[in-house]
Amino acid sequence: MKKILLSLLAVPALYFSSSAQTTTLFDGKTTTGWHTYLKTGAGAWKVVDGALTLDPKAEQQGDLVTDGEYENYELTLEWNIEKTGNSGIIFGVHEDPKFGATYQTGIEMQVLDNKDAEDNKKANHLAGSLYDMKAPSADVCKPAGEWNKVKLRKKDGHLTFWLNGTQIVDTQMGSDEWKTMIANSKFKTWADFAAYPKGHIALQDHGHVVAFRKIKIKQL
Repeated sequence: MKKILLSLLAVPALYFSSSAQTTTLFDGKTTTGWHTYLKTGAGAWKVVDGALTLDPKAEQQGDLVTDGEYENYELTLEWNIEKTGNSGIIFGVHEDPKFGATYQTGIEMQVLDNKDAEDNKKANHLAGSLYDMKAPSADVCKPAGEWNKVKLRKKDGHLTFWLNGTQIVDTQMGSDEWKTMIANSKFKTWADFAAYPKGHIALQDHGHVVAFRKIKIKQL
């Protein structure tokens, strides 16, 4: 009986320990914890109806990045993009003036209106893809104007993407598959691409209205 009681007591302890690892990166009300890449303030990004939303007509454009840096984690969020829209979730971003853009160092999970966006011609450019490297195993993206749910896992260089509950990408950084994908991508001559294990997470400004909400991270 004593052993059973101890086991039961351990369950909530494990639950709370696991819960403590999950952090809300966006409070749904302010841009606290975020800034425009290489700048201060949130610039063209505003909070609209509980979502971080890009105004492509605002003066200070740029990708929005987390103040913090992360290495091993599960990131969850929801995104919603306008018709013809293009954006991305870029991670492993090294913020340094010698890199003019987040994608020079960061890896991208594509955000796209698969139906009407201009960049919908290649499979590895569709929503949920490991951009320009690996196509999603299934097209489970919802239409423009609807919310899509993302889970992105990065653990010791192992990348796994889920979109709307379906696992669509799985690969290991540094593997033979990875090297082949790099060699066949636009990044083949970019020495600093995916070179930083720890980095910022960015929401891409690609000139289209896009919104992100329910952004949480669980460090592994």
